[in-house]
Parts: sequence; C-alpha cells; structure tokens
Amino acid sequence: MTVTGPISLQPLNALPSSSAVDFGTQLLNVDVENITDSDFAFIRNTLYRNHVVVIKNQAALSPKAQYELTKRFDPTAENYGHGKTLDAKRSVLHPDLKTVPHQPQVQVIGNGFIPSYEGLENIKLVHPHHKKFHKHPISEEDNLDYTRFFRWHIDAALYDLNPPRVTSLMAVSVPKGRCQTLRYDDGSGEELDVPLGTTAFVSSYNMYNILSEKDKEFARTSKIGYAPHPYIWMSPAKSRSDGLGLYSDGAELPDSELPPIDKNKIQILPMCWKNPITGELALQMHPSAVRRIHLKDGTVIDDLEKVRGIVHGLQRPAISPKYVYPHDWEEGDLVLFNNQGVLHSVVGAFKEEERRLFRQCNMAASEPPMGPEAVVV
Repeated sequence: MTVTGPISLQPLNALPSSSAVDFGTQLLNVDVENITDSDFAFIRNTLYRNHVVVIKNQAALSPKAQYELTKRFDPTAENYGHGKTLDAKRSVLHPDLKTVPHQPQVQVIGNGFIPSYEGLENIKLVHPHHKKFHKHPISEEDNLDYTRFFRWHIDAALYDLNPPRVTSLMAVSVPKGRCQTLRYDDGSGEELDVPLGTTAFVSSYNMYNILSEKDKEFARTSKIGYAPHPYIWMSPAKSRSDGLGLYSDGAELPDSELPPIDKNKIQILPMCWKNPITGELALQMHPSAVRRIHLKDGTVIDDLEKVRGIVHGLQRPAISPKYVYPHDWEEGDLVLFNNQGVLHSVVGAFKEEERRLFRQCNMAASEPPMGPEAVVV
C-alpha cells in the first residue's frame, strides 16, 4: 500500500454515551509490509498503553507480514500459541481453526464455505456458536436476533507453552447488514447491542482497578493453577450464560482420559500480570481453564466449584455492558491486542450463507507473564 505522512492516532469509532470503555485506539498511515524500527516502537508503545489497536486499510496484507509484525513483539518466539495439540479432535478449539500451509503461525477462522484461500482448498469454516458450549442456549426462534458471549478467554495453551504477548486478527471478508442483541441471561437483565460477528474486548486492567482493596490484595498474592491439557479437559463441560467460566457438574475429563501429563508442564500463573511499559496490573485469568487457586500462605483451594465461584466473582463486574468494546469489523481491519492485558470473546450467530473470513496470529511467548512483583525495565 502507498502511505503518505507519519503514523497517526485516532479515537475508536463512536461509542455510546453510556460506555465506560477506557482503552483502544486506531492507527492510520501504517504500511505493515514495510515497518521501520521507529514505526514498530511507536506501535508497541501505543499497544501497551491502549491494549487494542485497530490498523485500518490492510486488505492487501500478506500472512507473512502479519506474522512478522506479531513476532516483533517477541522476537525469539517461534511456535503458534497453542502449539500442536496432541489430541486435537477432542479439543474445544479443534473445529474453529485452519492453519495456513505456508505460514503455520497464522490460522484461518470464520464462517461458510471457502473454495480456495492461501493454499487451503474447499474448506468449511464454522463460527463458534454458543449453543454448542453453553448449558442453557438461546431458543432457536431467537437465535438470529439475539446472541451471547461465546467464551471469554486469553489466547493461550495454558499447558507447557507460555501465553502469547500479542494476537493479531485480520478481517478478510465481513458480512454486513444487521445487528444483534447480546443477552447475559444471568439474572442481571443486562443486554448489549452489537454488530454482527463482533469480537468483544474488556480491559483486565479495569477488571483489577474496580475491585475492592481487599480483593485487590487477594488477587495480587494468589495464583491460578490451570488444568492439564485444559481444552480437552473442559470439552464435555458447559458454560455459564455470560460466557465467563463453566458450570461444575463433574463433566470434566479425569486425568486418566487425557493425553499423557507432564507435571512440569502444568502452569501455575499469577492472577495479576504486569504491563511491561506502564507497570499497571491486569487481572488476567482464563475462567474456563482454571483448576486451583494457590494462596499466599501456601494453601491450595482445590474445590473446583469454589475456585470457579471466586474467579467469576472477581471478573464478572468488568464484563458489564458499559465496559465492553464490541469491535465493528470492516474488511481490511488489522486488530492487534495485548493478550496479557485484555480478555476477548467471539460473539454472534450467522446464517449459513453469511461468509466471514479472518486470519489470526499469535505465538507462545518466550517468557512467562510478569507477576505483580516483577520490575519493569
């Protein structure tokens, strides 16, 4: 693409007056195929201060350039964030991702039949629908008018591999023409009008900041023990209607039914992760993958229902409608997000003929996230 002038910042598209979203920005005049060191320094600084960065007009961007930009945030990272799942067909992620053959760190996601794209032939993409994951789905008659957060999450394997620092999402083809009403269906009565097929983001920094002082101290001094092979472990379980964690019905797979477990690869991570530039703390947990809470005195909360209840109680206030940024995708949007500082969720229900084609890229980080005691250099 031809770019004239320096990179410039612009506010996100107009948010409703009721919005309390305090993150996100747009960048204009970015030539992603030919980024200089100074360009990247500007983008990196912008990302870690705004957490979601929308780079417009990137329709011609190659998968290689998308990968190279994503990798610059962690130059020694090599592998896709989820690696190669040993038992992929049982993973809850299996139906959603197709790998670009010539750029294996880049995945294709979306909805509809794609005859040919970047070396992939005759693929059928399926947009994740909450009825396959939620315990109490929306009725069929309301399905196209109403929707849910599918699953609030971090892009991370949470077993063996470190959580990626940054994810990039590229909109190749976007269906337009209607909006949906997102229902929480958790007794709160909360709803949110969203564009069709939006990606919803919330700030994990805000999630921490709005806690009581008592809860902040608990979060700063506690750690989460994640389940081994979490996306296989959770596969029979069902989600809460707000997409923020699972019901505890005893459906999770026992260790004996999982791929071989290396105890050294089980991850125990701080509840709070430190921003590498600002030093701010993010309450950063994957609510569906949590298994245990390790307390500062060395005791461990092992009751799964109690663990999930504590995590949900800490996270739920920050997914209320006023804190959610639902991105209204346009073809050519490249969105970078701080995967160690926001949660996000797929949203929406498509008609079969509504075609959506996106590219996703992230890489397992070269180091674990920084905890509350880490020193920002």
